[in-house]
Amino acid sequence: MAGSKQAEISAVASLYLIVPVAILFCAVAVAAWLWASRSGQFDDLDREARRILHDEPTRPANGDAAPDSEETGRGR
Repeated sequence: MAGSKQAEISAVASLYLIVPVAILFCAVAVAAWLWASRSGQFDDLDREARRILHDEPTRPANGDAAPDSEETGRGR
């Protein structure tokens, strides 16, 4: 019977660590969400979703042909 009482005390003692860590984790998550919301991270989600689907033409800086043109044999 003494072993059972010791295990019960140990389980309760672990809650003294788990509960404050969980509260701290939730506070950090809420703070990160508030920061992201206030800094405009969630303003326009559709534009970025569409932007990734469209190819942008790549132009070399010196005006030569792009590396993936007919010269390399990997044309579009």
